[in-house]
Amino acid sequence: MVRIGLGLLAIIITIGCQQRKQEKPTIPDKPAVVIHEEYLGEEPTKPEETEVYEPVPPMVAVDENDVPSDAIVLFDGSGFDEWSMTNDSTEVVWHLNGDGSMTVKDKTGDIQTKRNFGDIQLHIEWRSPAEIEGKGQSRGNSGVFLNNLYEVQVLDNNDNDTYVNGQVAAIYKQYVPLAKASKPSGGWNTYDIIYRAPDFSDDGQKIKSGTITVLHNGVLVQDHVELKGTTPYIGWPKNPPHGKGPIRLQDHGDNSRVSYRNIWVREL
Repeated sequence: MVRIGLGLLAIIITIGCQQRKQEKPTIPDKPAVVIHEEYLGEEPTKPEETEVYEPVPPMVAVDENDVPSDAIVLFDGSGFDEWSMTNDSTEVVWHLNGDGSMTVKDKTGDIQTKRNFGDIQLHIEWRSPAEIEGKGQSRGNSGVFLNNLYEVQVLDNNDNDTYVNGQVAAIYKQYVPLAKASKPSGGWNTYDIIYRAPDFSDDGQKIKSGTITVLHNGVLVQDHVELKGTTPYIGWPKNPPHGKGPIRLQDHGDNSRVSYRNIWVREL
């Protein structure tokens, strides 16, 4: 009986193996090719049928200081003509330095552009003091506010940990940067920022969120993030309806001594 049982088992295993060899693998259906509605219709047969020649993009030259010819220069070291104090719209009292930069004058208040902007490409350079004082949020703290409402954090984070949604290049209290690309304390940093303003309906409801992209010293640290609203120190983001607004630079009020230079903007 044992020999018969083993023989039967061997036959069953052999048949099963042969069946598996004969089974063809299941090939999944190919995904449907999705064609944008713009391209529906007869398929082109010549390369020139998909070539366009208008509109021709405008020529933008870049000067020896890497400033585009269509940019609005907001600060080149020559003065504060484009700026005013935020609290009372008077002349700027921050320090104007001989090296073409400006430095926050402690406890005098923020400054902002006299012009209002919506969608922009902003270039701005900043540095924290080489002489290190304070820690956490009290070291080299300032901020760049888009539309006067949305802050990209400026902070000396070198060997100076803090809450990560408030560290350098954070969208304050909303988005942690993808990387920390800071220069050593006292070195000049660059922010290149693409800002798209939110849209609001006639009755004040937000219908489209704003977005911000930030490159810190050429490193992508905020990748087209969607603004949840304003960036308050205390509380949740709010979404008050608004139009264009100024660019604002922060006086954090604790002897941060942050400096700025080479500020220009392109309206998009």
